[in-house]
Amino acid sequence: MAYAFYGWNHGDVPAITNEYGETWTPCKLYDALSNIWCEYTCAPRLREKWSKENRTLGQCSITAFLAQDIFGGKVYGIPLPGGNYHCYNVVGDCVFDLTSEQFGEETLNYENNPEQFREVHLAKEEKRRRYEFLKEEWKRIFEKNIETTESRYFGMEELPTLAEEKNNEEQIRMCLEAYRSDNWVTLLE
Repeated sequence: MAYAFYGWNHGDVPAITNEYGETWTPCKLYDALSNIWCEYTCAPRLREKWSKENRTLGQCSITAFLAQDIFGGKVYGIPLPGGNYHCYNVVGDCVFDLTSEQFGEETLNYENNPEQFREVHLAKEEKRRRYEFLKEEWKRIFEKNIETTESRYFGMEELPTLAEEKNNEEQIRMCLEAYRSDNWVTLLE
């Protein structure tokens, strides 16, 4: 299968852990995250533009740091207008960007960009929460050996179950309310 993300052909990037019982590659991680990325995991400034058709929009830093957890390496950032960075991964000689599709046909420069650090990015409360949600959903799905498909509506219908497992009534109420209203912004408030 041909993928559209930058560096998809670097399928030989080995995971530094088999903690989740899978032999991970960037393509397998992309497949898994494609069923989890949602409006809630999108950067707040881009949520109005997020759609299922452009599911990688606003997902770069949290995705790159999750990929770093799995594959090691470093996270770099392409400077964007407004002082933001588009994050991607470099492991050895392999460069891959699981969220590059959000830029469509725009050509990105993956050379000589500054390294990005999780301590800086995840110091922002909303970004840390989005990263933790993405990682927990990914871990939960594969720890239980649940097969993910697009029919799972990108993992959203499983969110109340995750909250129930945490046995937190307020979290359950918030998750169910957000899930029913399809308004994930309420989870960040």
